[in-house]
Amino acid sequence: MITKGQYNNMKNDKLACLCGLNWSNGSNAGAFAMNLNNARNNSNNNVGGRDCKSKPETTKVDTGFRGVYCPAISEIKKDKSLLSNKIENQTKSKKSKRIGFLFEKTFTLENLYQAFLIARKGKRKKLGTLRFEKNLGAELQALHDELQNGTYKPRPYTQFKVYEPKERIINAPAFRDLVVQHAIYKIIYPIFDKTFVDTSYACRKGGGTHKASVYTQKQLRKYSGELYFVKLDIRKFFYSIDRNILRKQFEKKIKDKRYVDLMCEFAQMNTDKGIPIGNLLSQIYALIYMNPVDHFIKRSIKCKSYVRYVDDFVLIGLTLEEAKEAQKLCERFVQNELNLELSHWHIQKIKRGINFVGYRTWKKIKFVRKHSMYKMKKAIKKRKIESIISLIGHAARTATLKLYRRLLIEFSILNLLPIGSQKCLNM
Repeated sequence: MITKGQYNNMKNDKLACLCGLNWSNGSNAGAFAMNLNNARNNSNNNVGGRDCKSKPETTKVDTGFRGVYCPAISEIKKDKSLLSNKIENQTKSKKSKRIGFLFEKTFTLENLYQAFLIARKGKRKKLGTLRFEKNLGAELQALHDELQNGTYKPRPYTQFKVYEPKERIINAPAFRDLVVQHAIYKIIYPIFDKTFVDTSYACRKGGGTHKASVYTQKQLRKYSGELYFVKLDIRKFFYSIDRNILRKQFEKKIKDKRYVDLMCEFAQMNTDKGIPIGNLLSQIYALIYMNPVDHFIKRSIKCKSYVRYVDDFVLIGLTLEEAKEAQKLCERFVQNELNLELSHWHIQKIKRGINFVGYRTWKKIKFVRKHSMYKMKKAIKKRKIESIISLIGHAARTATLKLYRRLLIEFSILNLLPIGSQKCLNM
């Protein structure tokens, strides 16, 4: 029985009517208790009321008031709109959606200025950077206007060759184009990064060759030395990327056509295939392009121990038959889906060690490649301190450091190195 005072208080608090109440039960009974005191075969279970804000899952409709509504369990079972439809709607909402309005979000004056600050790091003494910064306001405004009115076009690249680790043509963009690339990169990186597998280590935050090498050795230790690994890489990867396929991959996540068109501008070359080596965006484009391979290996081949760095990838802990089958499946997939070809592939026993991301790795020990040791000897003879520091960093936590330390002492260079490098050699 509800007294008049209680009723007035309920009105003042804007309470909805109470349903499923049973006051005639024991100590756990009442308006805000669940009374399942009937026999199992009796579906007329009395469920106490709940606050529709603190327990929204017990209400059909949240009216915004501090009301209560809780149907009997039998009603919940019959009324699929309460649970089934809700779960279905939640599932639909979790499906990946294409993202729009990125152009307007990316190319504001503020974002271009922030991109400029990132782009100039390590390049402040270069002529292109100095010219841009000298007339910073006018340059940013001109970039903004060109982007907004659709007249922006990247300027021709400056080309040069590098010979380490092998001969390649590098396409260096103009500084103003680098600013635009940084503005795009800042927006698209988080969109695509969440779709990548954790064991893809190239050009990602928290990645790098050291992390890839540590993970590889950790996986080798999980398996018998008599099991096998498969190591594969792509022939002329950057020069073989199909730009039409790449565009379709962009469009799966981004529905802003103008934005996709601009992204594709930074993938253009004077050849039928390929993307420029030297562009900032080429790094993430490579990750996006090879992402289907990662998911194919993890989901279809179901390889538990898998690691990739750019176009080199390794499957670990397989029998000989599984390794041969995995190699065939991977070769077929990259040809049919990505229009690529395998360059090299190796199937070897784990006990023989693996040559990957610049390291020769076994279960218990790790060395740098012989080519890196050759470069160190050459740098020591020419007393190139910066190169020596870099090579010591590359060899961190490997057995090669003992050889480096002995050579540096022999040529009286050890004491010329920074304290950090000397500590690294003593580890």
